[in-house]
Amino acid sequence: MLLTADIGNTSITLGLFEEDALVEEYRLASDKDLSLEEYEVLLKTLFKDFKVDGCIISSVVEELTQKFKTAVDNVFKTGAIILSTDINTGVTIALDNPEEAGADRIANAAGAYVLYKHPVIVVDFGTATTFDIVNSKGEFVGGIIAPGLNLQLKALNKFTSKLPRIEVALSSFAIGHNTSDAILSGVLRGSAAMIDGLIEQCEKELGGKAVIVATGGYSGLVANYLKRHFDFINPTLTLEGLRYLYQINKLDVVSELEKVAH
Repeated sequence: MLLTADIGNTSITLGLFEEDALVEEYRLASDKDLSLEEYEVLLKTLFKDFKVDGCIISSVVEELTQKFKTAVDNVFKTGAIILSTDINTGVTIALDNPEEAGADRIANAAGAYVLYKHPVIVVDFGTATTFDIVNSKGEFVGGIIAPGLNLQLKALNKFTSKLPRIEVALSSFAIGHNTSDAILSGVLRGSAAMIDGLIEQCEKELGGKAVIVATGGYSGLVANYLKRHFDFINPTLTLEGLRYLYQINKLDVVSELEKVAH
């Protein structure tokens, strides 16, 4: 079975695939303070009933990347692949500096490339709200990075003297009649308005309508306030992109071995 790991700034999302089917999904905190041994115990506990024979890791947390890979290799005795621009990324990365592309964004672009028609815009709701854009030629041409919902809420509380720290919830009215409702309107409805406006501008630059795909924890919530609704909400897009990238990189290895054998 294939283990896919998406290490983000807030959480680590783990997906276990049996061929093309996602059979288990887990979420852990991205805890830089956990030791290698503690991560090994977590992996052994979570996957004690499964035979993991492959792994691919997407990480935007440098302090965790090698530690987590070592834990996976020690527990499952398999050489985990770390997603970077040094491997087959499945799509042409048409950025000014391709090495700047975050691993999670490459996985999103690859997943969108194989699952949806092009052009496609992926809106990922994580610690940051990101847009990952694949054009009509199947090229990952770039995107947008903005503060995520929780980051906005934390910033308002941290950098003001009177605004409270509140949790993400539905915004009943655009006009907030109390402080909490005013914050929720600004963050939730404001994010939706930003997404609507940016999609319109991106499509203008792409030269036509795009398929709009949302992923990440708050995609369903923000969808309530959009004028232009998402065409698809796919919570596991990043994991599916990782599965695809693992498969094509394994095929590359097999192909190289066959060349050597002949």
